[in-house]
Amino acid sequence: MFANYLIGLREGLEASLVVGILVAYLVRTERRHLLSRVWIGVGIAVVLSLAFGALLTLGPQGLSFEAQEAIGGTLSIVAVGLITWMIFWMGKNARFLKGELEGSMERAISVGSGAVVTMALLAVGREGLETALFLWAGIQSAGTTAGPVIGATLGLATAVLLGVLIYRGAIKLNLRVFFQWTGVFLVVVAAGVLAYRVHDLQEAGILPGLHNLAWDVTAAIPPSSIHGTILKAIFNFSPATTVLEAVAYFAYLVPVMFLFVRQAFGAPKKRPDAAVSPASGPATTDARESVQPQGN
Repeated sequence: MFANYLIGLREGLEASLVVGILVAYLVRTERRHLLSRVWIGVGIAVVLSLAFGALLTLGPQGLSFEAQEAIGGTLSIVAVGLITWMIFWMGKNARFLKGELEGSMERAISVGSGAVVTMALLAVGREGLETALFLWAGIQSAGTTAGPVIGATLGLATAVLLGVLIYRGAIKLNLRVFFQWTGVFLVVVAAGVLAYRVHDLQEAGILPGLHNLAWDVTAAIPPSSIHGTILKAIFNFSPATTVLEAVAYFAYLVPVMFLFVRQAFGAPKKRPDAAVSPASGPATTDARESVQPQGN
């Protein structure tokens, strides 16, 4: 539940910040008449994301067990690749997000109101599709209980609330710190999702080595115990782990964590072409400054 809460929180907050930046820019530049176009684009993005999530959940039903596992495993691996790209991209570009979005909005306005709808749809839709795919993978790997779904829903709700509070200036959030630490945790979650899906593909006979165990600590950490449940929920830990699962887990976790920590916790690098935007001023890591409307 906690892992899916964090996924929903991080992914949902990204989308909320995108919406807040677009709305704040239109308010600040006295173009309130275009706000309805932004909300139309956001609404379409939300519907498409929900439809994508439903397709992922309901689409494989009726297929054979092997086919379901093959589809689920492939999509989960895609989700791991996508979330890995996302955390590295956001860790590098979060402080430039405001200027890039405002520049895209200004170009869309010059084309017409339809382009504003499309721009908002693409900006929020990308976040929505990423969220749907990775939440689906996380929920699938966490089991069939309602906990993962509840956690994801609460995470998204918290993200929306934080987005509103940031927009209204009620709270401040350092985006660099937020994306640093949530990125670290998401690398661990992604490694667990990858290992879980490797095990599923082994059970389906698609990958070999189902009975070749790296360790079996079921007696010490029963899956139904409190500590077993916690380890499963947070780290996707399996007491009986195959060699291939363990190899996949550590082959992903160690290099990705090393590279991400080096990038995210190193000295921030300035990007000359995005350090200052004529329309928006200096880029910032302060979420309140990024999305809070400013009077003229």
